Amino acid sequence: MSAESLPRSAAGKHNPWLVACIASIATFMEVLDTTVASVSLWHISASLGVSYQEGLWVITSYLVANALILPMSGWLANFFGRKRYYMGSVAIFTFASLMCSVAPSLEWLLLARVLQGIGGGGLAPIEQSMLVDSFNEKARPKAFALYGVTILFAPAIGPLVGGVITDALSWHWVFLANIPIGLISLYLSMRFIDDPPLWRQEQRARRERGMQLDWLGLVLVIVGFSALQLCLDRFERYDGFSSPFIVGSALIAMILLTFLPLWEWFHPAPILDVKLFRHRNFSLGAILMFLIGLLVISTTQLLPQMTQELMNYDAWTSGLTLGAGGLFILLSMMLTGAIASKTTHLHLLVVMGLILSGLALWHFSTLTLQVDFSTLVWARVLQMIGIPLIMIPVATLSYVGLPPNKSSEASAMSTLLRNLGGSIGIAWVANALHQRSHVHYERLNESASQHQGLSISSLAEEAWRQASFIAYLDIYWLLGIIALMACWLPLMFRKVSATAVKL
Repeated sequence: MSAESLPRSAAGKHNPWLVACIASIATFMEVLDTTVASVSLWHISASLGVSYQEGLWVITSYLVANALILPMSGWLANFFGRKRYYMGSVAIFTFASLMCSVAPSLEWLLLARVLQGIGGGGLAPIEQSMLVDSFNEKARPKAFALYGVTILFAPAIGPLVGGVITDALSWHWVFLANIPIGLISLYLSMRFIDDPPLWRQEQRARRERGMQLDWLGLVLVIVGFSALQLCLDRFERYDGFSSPFIVGSALIAMILLTFLPLWEWFHPAPILDVKLFRHRNFSLGAILMFLIGLLVISTTQLLPQMTQELMNYDAWTSGLTLGAGGLFILLSMMLTGAIASKTTHLHLLVVMGLILSGLALWHFSTLTLQVDFSTLVWARVLQMIGIPLIMIPVATLSYVGLPPNKSSEASAMSTLLRNLGGSIGIAWVANALHQRSHVHYERLNESASQHQGLSISSLAEEAWRQASFIAYLDIYWLLGIIALMACWLPLMFRKVSATAVKL
């Protein structure tokens, strides 16, 4: 793949696969850090002398900062230059990790986590943009397969890594471990990633025209997405819409994010290019990326929560139910990448992935409280091997027909929607568990009261355990239905050209 055929390539004179590997390093660090930190919350809270509820802001602060920077990352890359902005994001994330590791108070840690979220939010969109520009349609599925390992494998092993580091050393090392990885990523990025002449030429042209800052759009993005993330993250903990905080943040998010696309559509230099949704492939890809976030991120939290709460698994054993699935992702990624690079029928792979995921989630809904460890592991494996079949073709098909100079903005919005899918999924799961558990508990009590000689009070604990488990099954069943009902969406994709996959 020469520079002439790919004039926007970030590889320059270097092998583009080297760029793909370098891009994966920083994302693996950033994605891993989100799940690793959640495992250490009890230790962090105790060490800083705060309650667990206060400690939860360590997660929330990162998610909010990440959500507000994501939609702006494409614009920021165009303004500062892709390589400069990417290296700046890595540097900010690495420095913030150091600040997290030496935090003497919760306030210090929260400020560092906000800074970490700002740095981390710029990584994934720019890396995906570099892959799109550095690989042609034939090689792109393999490149996304390599990159996809970091997106799916890192959160799967995060709880295991976090538990081991925290137990063996301390929670400080959860953040310290990022520093050497960040420094290596910075050095390799400086040496092997380029802003090609065409990119620099376009950047100069934009500056000569005057890149006026979309101030209102900036405010709408920052306040709107921050309010949405706060609402989703705190929804269940603050008792949903019975809380003035949740109602207020939901109203702010709804009003601002409804007005945002209207404003951005007519602005000459929008901070968020919503006109990309006029492209059918991109719109379909964005919907399916949202679905991936909903199915993967919500169930990544659901499974360990179920096993620890109802089956008395310890954190290590519970983490293994996720980690085993993560290992099979590696095999599925490689196989899917190889197949996708040789076929024009990528949409059929997506259909197959949705069917596998849907059937796996339905299988979860048929389990009982007596299910053994191996059955849980294989059910998770079946779900996860279907995800690469969705993710890799979607990542390839989304850019078919899209203007080449829009790859950064497109990657930013795709990543944003995947993260929003996860946030909405987690909030919905927490609320649905609470509601369905109470519904089933009342029904079990009614059934028990019809049997003479049975004491409701003596059976209350077991009834609640059974009710909670049935609520988990309800959620798995509904997620499975969602996956199966989405099978028609990939059929609407515009196919890649036959010449793109001719070897």
